[in-house]
Amino acid sequence: MLGSIRRDPFPVAAPYRGIYAHGVETSAPTRTLHISGQIGVDRNGDLSEDFEGQCRQAIRNVEAVLHASNMLLTDIVKMSFFLIRREDMDRLVEVRRDMLDGVRPAITTVFVAGLVSEDWLVEVEAIASAPEISRPLNPI
Repeated sequence: MLGSIRRDPFPVAAPYRGIYAHGVETSAPTRTLHISGQIGVDRNGDLSEDFEGQCRQAIRNVEAVLHASNMLLTDIVKMSFFLIRREDMDRLVEVRRDMLDGVRPAITTVFVAGLVSEDWLVEVEAIASAPEISRPLNPI
């Protein structure tokens, strides 16, 4: 992405190669979008019962917020994942590899005691940075 450089002063360990960077540097002039934590609930209010479904939907929700600002997944420079179960970590890596391969944001993954609803298994937040736009924003 124009305006950001991935910084890896030492190699990214497998299996995170391609989906993670140790740091992401951005330079002006850019727009910065801070995306609130997104959960696995779709536009109809439906929530998948399994971790993979919730995680994929949460990332799709992040993507929808990006599109509302005329940004793409590749504009993400930082993501945080909040999981309530350690056993979901391997599945998270698989979902990230499938949906975010090549994006390589700085990543933080935290295991928490719980989220707002006891039915939520994951929450995803992001920060994106993109060049100043020269075209109109997408309508909401």
